[in-house]
Amino acid sequence: MKTITAENAAIVSELRVAVGDEVAAGTVLLVTELMKMQQDICAPCSGVVTQVHVSAGDELRGAEPLISLAPAEVSAAPRPSPDNSPRADFTAFEARISLLRDDSRPKAVARRHASGGRTARENITDLFDPGSFTEYGALAVAAQRSTRPLDDLQARTQGDGIICGTGTVAGRPVAAMAVDYMVMAGTQGYNHHRKMDRLIALAGRDNLPIVLFAEGGGGRPNDHDVAQLVVAGLNVPSFRQFAAHRGPKIGIASGLCFAGNAALFGVCDLRIATRNSQIGMGGPAMIEGGGLGVFKPQEIGPCDVQTANGVIDLLTADEAEAVAQAKTLLSLPNVTKAHVADAPVAALRSVVPADRTRAYDMRNALGALLDPGTLLELRRGFGTGMITGFGRINGRAVGILANNPLHLGGAIDAPAADKGARFLQLCDSWGLPVVTLCDTPGFMVGPEIEATGQVAHVSRLFLAGAHFSQPLVTLILRKAYGLGAMAMAGGGFDRPHYCCAWPSGEVGAMGLEGAVKLGQRAQLEAIQDPVAREAEYRRLVDALYENGAALNAASLLEFDAVIDPGESRAEISRALACAGPSTPAARYVDAW
Repeated sequence: MKTITAENAAIVSELRVAVGDEVAAGTVLLVTELMKMQQDICAPCSGVVTQVHVSAGDELRGAEPLISLAPAEVSAAPRPSPDNSPRADFTAFEARISLLRDDSRPKAVARRHASGGRTARENITDLFDPGSFTEYGALAVAAQRSTRPLDDLQARTQGDGIICGTGTVAGRPVAAMAVDYMVMAGTQGYNHHRKMDRLIALAGRDNLPIVLFAEGGGGRPNDHDVAQLVVAGLNVPSFRQFAAHRGPKIGIASGLCFAGNAALFGVCDLRIATRNSQIGMGGPAMIEGGGLGVFKPQEIGPCDVQTANGVIDLLTADEAEAVAQAKTLLSLPNVTKAHVADAPVAALRSVVPADRTRAYDMRNALGALLDPGTLLELRRGFGTGMITGFGRINGRAVGILANNPLHLGGAIDAPAADKGARFLQLCDSWGLPVVTLCDTPGFMVGPEIEATGQVAHVSRLFLAGAHFSQPLVTLILRKAYGLGAMAMAGGGFDRPHYCCAWPSGEVGAMGLEGAVKLGQRAQLEAIQDPVAREAEYRRLVDALYENGAALNAASLLEFDAVIDPGESRAEISRALACAGPSTPAARYVDAW
């Protein structure tokens, strides 16, 4: 005999069997209820019901006998299989989730593709490792339930116009926010901002990089559900919290990017934009509303303007290339195995011409110094006197800051100084070492130059260098004169972890020719014969050059070493290896 007892307190809700019934194993004998939840009590084995100890409505305390069975082989049908008919809750769920897919909006997607763009979900899918993305707040809709049917909002305002979530990019945890331009032209609504705030907080807690796909306009004026609670909405924390986020922030702008979206894009550490981008703090409606004229969107902040003025760090053909560049940036902390068949000794030795008065292309030096194909240059169209970018040396990622002898002979003007200072801040906040390649006659001077605010601009290089906390290596290729050379070394030749020069290097408090003209003016003016005066001038310049030549300067400990150009990669690698790891600085990367 097998007696089934109550396991806990409950009420007998329903009896399913009577004495004499044959039951198969698993058959429901009775149903109990506790706290509005019902529980089936099933036969543990096949048999015949010999006694029913309870009735419907009985209160149980636990351990009471319920049903007695005599185990036996029975002809009763086995327990029926679970009900596989469609469930209303799952049907509603699947229907709701289907509205989030791009195929729920075929016309909008077709228009998007026809314009050369990708959908927000396509960008998210491309960015993250397959199967790694977790979305937050996908079921949100615009805060307009008081004026629009809910089913309309679900079908037309998916996610309130932004996709937020986390995943991995080449194995690295990353957060991303992608504005969905197909929802109300990418305007920012009440729930849109709430989703952003949630993701920014998550990224801050776990120190995740954030990738922002910025497109569309600013605040949405017709979120009527909150109209009684909001006047201007100027206490929205999204902008402040995103700007304050200490992890890397990479912005990608495509299409029309104005007002609030432009502001978020502008505070990113690194800004990528496509060739079809228009970026501005105000769109056509705002400009016209301010009485400033009527303009087409294409007339406001086109990519060529924003590249020349330094707003755009990387200009790409389309969103696919932009995502690929973002992946490259996110993979910088990973050390890769360099596959360099032959050390480019000859290439490095031939970079600097033997004639010290001839210009050369610094990018040739970078091509030979870095692992092949790893140079990712930033802001190439702005501050052309300074080259900034990322690359790898023997697999280790480094920031590159280099003078450009093809522009002003390598002299540092205001745009170049701003570009270099911001890049040092960026590398500091991202925890990357920097290699500086110095070939400069110093800061650019002259009345017209000073009218640009040169003093304030160039001094920012010293400020950035003084606060830079990562390993720094300075390599002097040729000229290293005055304050400009000191700024290229983080503030002085004593600042880098390793400061070295090629044999072609030359140093001085100022340019040799200028030093002679200024310091020996009286001596030269006293020579009446022009030919003799020029000869004496050349002799004095040559004497200064001999004194400031790399070999002599290093012998007087002006810097650490003179190295064979062909050994530069190995020398830099050794210096960085001994510098040790550094913690990314929690500093503000300013917009310029």
